[in-house]
Amino acid sequence: MGFNNWNSTHCRAEFNEAMVKGIADVFVSQGLKDAGYEYVNIDDCWALPDRDTAGNLVPDPVRFPNGIKAVADYVHSKGLKFGIYSSAGTKTCDVKGFPGGLGHERQDAELWASWGVDYLKYDNCNNSGVDARQRYKAMADALEATGRPIVYSICEWGENQPWKWAGEYGHAWRTTGDISDTWSSMINIARANQSLAPYAGPGAWNDPDMLEVGNGGMTDTEYRTHFSLWAQMAAPLLIGSDLRTASPATLEILRNTDVIAVDQDSLGRQGTVVSRSGGLLVMSKPLADGSRSVTLTNENISARTITTTVDAIGLGGASSYTLKDLWSRQTRTTTGTISASVPPHGTVMYRVTPGSPVPPPAGIHQLGDLPWTSAANGWGPVERHRSNGEQAAGDGRTLTIGGTTYAKGLGTHAASDITYHLGGICRSVSVEVGVDDESTAGGSAVFRIYRDAALVADSGVRTASDPPVRLTADLTGGQKLRLVVTDAGDGIDHDHADWAAPELVCT
Repeated sequence: MGFNNWNSTHCRAEFNEAMVKGIADVFVSQGLKDAGYEYVNIDDCWALPDRDTAGNLVPDPVRFPNGIKAVADYVHSKGLKFGIYSSAGTKTCDVKGFPGGLGHERQDAELWASWGVDYLKYDNCNNSGVDARQRYKAMADALEATGRPIVYSICEWGENQPWKWAGEYGHAWRTTGDISDTWSSMINIARANQSLAPYAGPGAWNDPDMLEVGNGGMTDTEYRTHFSLWAQMAAPLLIGSDLRTASPATLEILRNTDVIAVDQDSLGRQGTVVSRSGGLLVMSKPLADGSRSVTLTNENISARTITTTVDAIGLGGASSYTLKDLWSRQTRTTTGTISASVPPHGTVMYRVTPGSPVPPPAGIHQLGDLPWTSAANGWGPVERHRSNGEQAAGDGRTLTIGGTTYAKGLGTHAASDITYHLGGICRSVSVEVGVDDESTAGGSAVFRIYRDAALVADSGVRTASDPPVRLTADLTGGQKLRLVVTDAGDGIDHDHADWAAPELVCT
């Protein structure tokens, strides 16, 4: 969370030392620091067009007459952190052509560390055709060698699928091209980033680019949608407007601590699409306290009613649920339906908290017929009595492992985690597990069963070519049953994982 000047200034003259210090002042005076914003970052055009005779980068003396270290020291004096910009090429991205970091990684990293830099945005221009992984690894190694903790933001624009490799080197990676201050740009970038949820997690984030909130190209309703979706996607929240002249409405959006809490939730899960049809979008994000954040987004130009259910968003097993509207701050309860009238280009955002869970009745049950208390899935929703399929609900097929078909069960995709409330009354669970035959391109996964915090069954690695294997577990006295699928180490693609004929015995 923080600020970057590019969206409001680009390379114009108003980007200078006074602006950067002014932003740090506003962070403190307007409560943004207290709300969680921490990094004050500068973008392109901070340096002179040429290095000095020793090969070092030189701050522009007109923009930064006291140098970069003095600015970093000022930012640090406010209890904040300071970030800088470069490009993994011979020159940066601005047409004036400032020096990039390619071939100077160690020298530049040491210089930035000596200035007190805490964050690096590393762009992708003028890269001379050098392999992206090689270029970004070189800077990662250089930053690490300084011994200074520096957040490393890889700005590769999603060109080489960085979500599959950038987590080895950095902490966030751009998934798209640059955002602009229009509804169409913002919503198209959100759509592109939404499908990448399986690749994000704590310390390694999908980055759909900086915020445009307050720059004037969208309405406040559209900016609330922008902020809501970025929070729901666990994206970096880097303010891109000049906070020294921000309107009260802009500051109200940026300081919404309920929405910020969703973005910063310690579980670190990116929200996933529950449904998308006719310009009506529902997303669900698991939160560390067991609740869910739900966004109802209307992409149409007239008001619409958007409806979903607690089961669809991954909750269940309770008699009632509390809905807190994170923008109006109003609270109500529901037994299962979540619905709201949503203005054009607007978003209603709820935090959904289940009441006391209800244990299953005595008897023998198929888990796919019971309500789970929570369910999170790596690709689309958990499916009842069908395979995972793709991202849409209900798009799987008959559960099939090694040619054996099953009428009952749960279709998931790594990484997934399904929890049932047992209330201490259930005795055992038995299930056949394996990678579904729909994974024609391969895939592998590990299936684990937990009774409360205790691991009570483990399948080991199962591949698409393996037959089903039966797991049984003693659940006596347990309050919770967790069914967990993880990637087996070769990447999450095609890890379609079936819990077939899962039988729960309760007394």
